[in-house]
Amino acid sequence: MTKYHVFFVSTPAIGNLVPIVEFAHRLVHRDRRISATVLIITFSERPILNEYVRSRAASTKEIKFVHLPTEDPLSPDQYQSSLAYLSLFYEKHKSHVKHAITEQSELDAATDTVRIAGLFVDMFSTSMIDVANELGIPSYIFFASPASFLGLMLHLPILDTQLATELVDSETELIIPSFVNPLPHSVLPSIVLERKDAYSWCLRHGRRYREAKGIIVNTHRELESHAINSISKSELPPIYPVGPVLDFDGSERWHPDRTRHEWITEWLDNQPETSVVFLCFGSMGCLSEAQVKEIGLGLEGSGLRFLWSVREPPKGKLDLPGEYTNMKDVLPEGFLDRTEGIGLVTGWVPQARILAHRSIGGFVSHCGWNSILEGLWYGVPIATWPLYAEQQMNAFQLVRELGLAVEIRVDYRKGSDLVLAEELERGIKLLMDGDGEIGRKVKEMMEKSRMAVMENGSSYVSLGSLIDKLTANN
Repeated sequence: MTKYHVFFVSTPAIGNLVPIVEFAHRLVHRDRRISATVLIITFSERPILNEYVRSRAASTKEIKFVHLPTEDPLSPDQYQSSLAYLSLFYEKHKSHVKHAITEQSELDAATDTVRIAGLFVDMFSTSMIDVANELGIPSYIFFASPASFLGLMLHLPILDTQLATELVDSETELIIPSFVNPLPHSVLPSIVLERKDAYSWCLRHGRRYREAKGIIVNTHRELESHAINSISKSELPPIYPVGPVLDFDGSERWHPDRTRHEWITEWLDNQPETSVVFLCFGSMGCLSEAQVKEIGLGLEGSGLRFLWSVREPPKGKLDLPGEYTNMKDVLPEGFLDRTEGIGLVTGWVPQARILAHRSIGGFVSHCGWNSILEGLWYGVPIATWPLYAEQQMNAFQLVRELGLAVEIRVDYRKGSDLVLAEELERGIKLLMDGDGEIGRKVKEMMEKSRMAVMENGSSYVSLGSLIDKLTANN
């Protein structure tokens, strides 16, 4: 029996690495002829990644993790954006990726029954397509964001001409084929609006997607039918929607602060069913002290039960948010005393486990795609508070196109005007209306999300089609 070996390279960020590892895990479990190796780029500014890799390597025998040699870091001060910095940092690892695959190929050559079937690269490591071309193996894109954003990345060359030649202001609406409705200028990603070095890299990455043999997207047809159909009609590599690809155990099994979950769970266990609004802004999400105070006042004014994850802004340009030594320093004076018994304020939380708890009735989210998929999987209505990247577009799609979320704002971005306490209070009260239309739609999408990955579901069938391509003999 012929066996097939596939390789994966990911951006060194939790939001990118975790989905690609979970996808590799799903792939090898679906077809036992396939083995997988994940090539790890070490990024010293984010030691939390090493914690994840160590845990994952210890808990699974089906996937091999190989740490690439460490490259001297670039100076982030030379670049306007972290995307430009990281894209060039990945390019420095091309020779290491080529060596790792070549070395494994030589080991596999000891038997005629193993064939290198492909190299999967993520949305921002497309320079590795060069390595696949040099080695004569197929390359595939694993796209951890929604199909709607993939549509923007593919449409950027056309949009670039429009932005450069037409009068575009804050009132302009743009036609992006992957969206049903015209897209307000205000919800475009900052990298597009600012048109600096990150924008040039997005153009470059988007163009390179067309060179791949296929694009795997962490979504499903029931959620993003319009976006998937609009992309599939164009002259592109085949699109494989295989989601939702989720880490159901979440960071609870590997995060250094995971013991914190015990007392959070104990508090949640004592709350009525669907009574708690959960506020969490992702692994890279943090807000100013002024904004934190407005949130506190809004929560207090609502009278609702709440669980709120508050993170300290990162120390360095490429660092992740940290933990406050003393929460009282950033919260409204007396807030913790006045809300004792009603709410719980903490730092890091195991988000997936929290969303699965019966007491959670609403989720105020930054609208990162992994968070959206988790919220929908557990049937928790979402209130949109985007911060960066494509999150404004995600919020727009959830609120205006799919009717699956309540709007706090769809166009907020980190550093813009404050969301006032009254605005938050109004949004979360609407969010926690369990009998509303949004709640009903979210419950329906929860069922569709689960059906998609079951046998004969849309994503199950799509994954089977990808495996057929990987294992084809021609």
